[in-house]
Amino acid sequence: MKSDSTNKNLEHTSDNKEQRPVCIVTGGSLGIGFAVCELFSQNGYQVVNLDIRDFEQAVPNAIWKPCDVSVVSNIEAAIKEVTATFQRIDVLVCNAGIHVSATIEDTDEALLDKVLNLNVKGAYGAIKSCLRTMKEQGSGAIVVMGSDQSFVGKRNSFAYGVSKGALASMAKTTALDYAPYNIRVNAVCPGTIETPLFHNAIDNYVARSGADKNEVVAEEASAQPIGRLGQPEDVAELTYFLCSEKASFITGSLYAVDGGYTAQ
Repeated sequence: MKSDSTNKNLEHTSDNKEQRPVCIVTGGSLGIGFAVCELFSQNGYQVVNLDIRDFEQAVPNAIWKPCDVSVVSNIEAAIKEVTATFQRIDVLVCNAGIHVSATIEDTDEALLDKVLNLNVKGAYGAIKSCLRTMKEQGSGAIVVMGSDQSFVGKRNSFAYGVSKGALASMAKTTALDYAPYNIRVNAVCPGTIETPLFHNAIDNYVARSGADKNEVVAEEASAQPIGRLGQPEDVAELTYFLCSEKASFITGSLYAVDGGYTAQ
């Protein structure tokens, strides 16, 4: 059940804010993004979630800021408000994304634009909007949410694969450009993670094929060398580590969280 305490304008928090590090998460209301918000909150961060939907359950020290991340001007306005309220941005996690299953022939221009606008331009807009504050601070940690498709191709996944390859490149080039400012940028690349996005994809497949969902989910789990589906918390833990001081010498790297899938 939704909590009204998360659905606030940032201006209402400015008088009560504590001096705590600030983490912005795009697409933090569900799945991996939600697990990231929870973990950073538990570790003392003020979390700001930029998403079109509210949290489904309350997260302490987390604020939902309605934002369509696929529109760069919306991201710019939202992050400007975050900066005005908290005067700092310590961590950015670019998690918002959409998955579609289609070959290149089945991907029309509108669908390609939809995927690239959210997955790629969303991360572009968020990173660009945070850099000025991070440069002024002389520090910052950014994680972009890639995919196992940042490393390997998959059938029937043209636009999604293109977007995740682009995010891998974005992490590496931005890491090099902003290392002199002590801003680190890495990509976390999940494999098959049991999220609402995963179940939506399975449901769509089942609707088309008539397959049994339990059997399809079991097949997906058995396809992972480690023998199970990943969980959002698996991804959140690595994301948190890469943004911590323990990872202060790590930048420009891509990390698979895929149960060994891309090692095959």
